[in-house]
Amino acid sequence: MRTEHDLLGQRDVPVDAYYGIHTVRARENFSITGIPIHKELVEALVVIKKAAALTNISIGALDTKKGEAITAACDEILAGALRSQFVVDCMQGGAGTSANMNVNEVIANRAIERLGGQKGDYHLIHPLDHVNLHQSTNDVFPTAVRIAAIRLLKPVAESFANLQSALQEKEEEFSRVIKAGRTQLQDAVPVTLGQEFGAWAQAISRDRWRLYKAEERLRQVNIGGTAVGTGLNAPRSYIFTMIEKLRDLTGISLARTDYMMDPTQNCDVFVEVSGLLKTAAVNLSKIANDLRLLSSGPYTGIGEITLPAAQAGSSIMPGKVNPVIPEAVNQVAFQIIANDTAITLAAMSGQLELNAFLPVIAKNLFEELNLLDHTLPIFIKRCIEGITANTQTCREHLENSTVMLTALTPILGYDKGTEAALILKETGQSIRDIILEKNWMTAAELEALLKPERLTSPSTDKKH
Repeated sequence: MRTEHDLLGQRDVPVDAYYGIHTVRARENFSITGIPIHKELVEALVVIKKAAALTNISIGALDTKKGEAITAACDEILAGALRSQFVVDCMQGGAGTSANMNVNEVIANRAIERLGGQKGDYHLIHPLDHVNLHQSTNDVFPTAVRIAAIRLLKPVAESFANLQSALQEKEEEFSRVIKAGRTQLQDAVPVTLGQEFGAWAQAISRDRWRLYKAEERLRQVNIGGTAVGTGLNAPRSYIFTMIEKLRDLTGISLARTDYMMDPTQNCDVFVEVSGLLKTAAVNLSKIANDLRLLSSGPYTGIGEITLPAAQAGSSIMPGKVNPVIPEAVNQVAFQIIANDTAITLAAMSGQLELNAFLPVIAKNLFEELNLLDHTLPIFIKRCIEGITANTQTCREHLENSTVMLTALTPILGYDKGTEAALILKETGQSIRDIILEKNWMTAAELEALLKPERLTSPSTDKKH
């Protein structure tokens, strides 16, 4: 063990640990979830430390030798080294101070080694005086959360684009499959199966666009604002150079906010982004519900589509196959909606110049993004792409219901339509047979009126 000191006294630190006393105390205080800070958040914090070191070297605030040791340590971490040393819990008090200090200490101790020193010899490289120079947790952590969120958002937006394409392919494939449309779970009017998939694709296209635009909200950062957004202890040259370095290192078009106190204390941007993810989750859950309903039975339910069989459905019922992929999508949606509530509560509970609850906002936002990133490809590959239409079942449901009557009402009149519906209910005859038996139309006239394109599109304007 080695002994390190801080404001509260001293603590023993494992001699091979790259973290220090601040991280040790954080581990003692916050053994809560067992989940460490997110990998993307670690990388974002390290990128900020590298940018700060380069900036401080360039403005003459940091010795070049020390600065280069810090940047080299950052590069090692970004390449995958020392990941086991980031050990603080994702749920922590202090507005992210523990996460920031964990990163500061690991970078400092690796930089010390690069200069030939021993871990804990902070005379060579100090976690606060050098690695954290001209920074505060209160500008570093919010900036890191934004960078990490942007990086996690990109693949999610791409997956929504892929889902939209998959649904549109099914829209085309099923464009001639005529079936019963339903409102309030009751038979309504004819639609095509393709139209149902097309409506889902439209909803997903809106989600795709919303998430694409959401990145813009996250690009405004408060780096350089230090403790409360006033920029205390940060030279003006540092503030302006720092944002340029961060743009170069991240490849993200970050912008320094004009009023740095705003993002230091206000977290509404994260509520907005989470709200968009929640909206997407609502659409996903609606689609999953519809797929489960349309495939229900298959012999005693609707059974108009067949979902790809993913696994055996029961340990007691032979032959049973359940819609497990849509069910998983439903559960992911429920979790995202719950996370959004936590983010909303945390954002509204901030006080005065700082929101102390940003760690739980980050934890829940990153979880939302990870859930969607993992779930959407599964939904596409293991469900949507393999859906098949049960064309005969669709046709039978259509013929053996009152669904076609609405389309025929302009010709038959409402009273005859009602009469036909009552006969169907009493005898089970199809609407087609009833109309022909009553001699209300000829077979040719009826066939012309029941063409799929006429049943599922607006009526032709009448000429007077």
